[in-house]
Amino acid sequence: MADARACEFVPQWEVDLKAFTWKSLALASAVAAASWVSTGISHAQDVTLKLHQFLPAQANVPKLVLDVWADKVEADSGGRIKVERYPSMQLGGTPPQLIDQAIDGTVDVVWTVVGYTPGRFPRVEVFELPFMMTNADATSRAYWDLFEKEMKDTDFKDVHIVGTWVHGPGVIHSKVPVNTLDDMKGLKLRAPTRIITGLLGELGATAVGLPVPAVTEALSKGVIDGAVIPWEVTTALKVPELVNNHTEFGGDHALYTTAFVLAMNKDRYESLPDDLKKVIDDNSGQEFSAFAGSTQAGADGPSRQIAVDRNNNIITLDADEVARWQEAAQPVYAKWVEEVKAKGVDGQALIDEARALIDKYTKAQ
Repeated sequence: MADARACEFVPQWEVDLKAFTWKSLALASAVAAASWVSTGISHAQDVTLKLHQFLPAQANVPKLVLDVWADKVEADSGGRIKVERYPSMQLGGTPPQLIDQAIDGTVDVVWTVVGYTPGRFPRVEVFELPFMMTNADATSRAYWDLFEKEMKDTDFKDVHIVGTWVHGPGVIHSKVPVNTLDDMKGLKLRAPTRIITGLLGELGATAVGLPVPAVTEALSKGVIDGAVIPWEVTTALKVPELVNNHTEFGGDHALYTTAFVLAMNKDRYESLPDDLKKVIDDNSGQEFSAFAGSTQAGADGPSRQIAVDRNNNIITLDADEVARWQEAAQPVYAKWVEEVKAKGVDGQALIDEARALIDKYTKAQ
């Protein structure tokens, strides 16, 4: 895992995706769109897709990932697809309801945290296990591979998945310093998913399950003492203004990450004419997933710098201390394997496969 201090923002079209890349496709689509305009040729708008998600429009993921995806779909379709963007749950409901909105057709496309519906997508949880991820690019690629092999016709059989990715290294942001594992005892920390809730309990803290938009109010009112979230979202949530301490983990693996999906209503996708299905397909898959994960992680650096500029206390745990945390986290693995076994899932096999894939893509970088 790269040191977060060295992490600088990577413009969205500057992610290295090798060979015939997503960047190349985007540039080609822009040229094609310009050609339509310059020749005065236009097509009637055939399809409007409603994209619903839980963050404000100015937050990093909507601005740097979802808007880029939507703009490219519109351009590649020659204007025949329009993507209407609805941030901050503007179409109603709560963040945990997003996946069902995509399944039942209330909206056409959603971006959501898979773990907002605890235990519903058990195979995805393998990527959220502690100290599993190395970096967002490699882990997002591994996630897509395992989705296609193990999840497409099981966990996600009722929805059409466009992309699968994870955020950058998870960080502990707290009102009191966390310099050692012992400092976790008694802290009330926001947890994003079921797996991280279990992890925080094993580490001695009390986990409070909250969707990320609720973090700001919970911190300001003293409901929680801190939160585990990546750097990139701290700016939108005003976290560096509400806490003074930030604990990072040295070494090659992060404390945790969170799994996301960009999901489309299955019937809506199937109803598209073949040429517009191809537009969606061309903007789906491993390369898009890696772009999304890398871009989200690329925003960690600028957000971290805000905390630095405020003279907040940034703690980086050394290898010996991290080893204590890794040992304390081991029961999370054993418990998860037993839990998913009851759902007919071979958890240890998934762990082994996920680790092999992450290792493969990490070494390829």
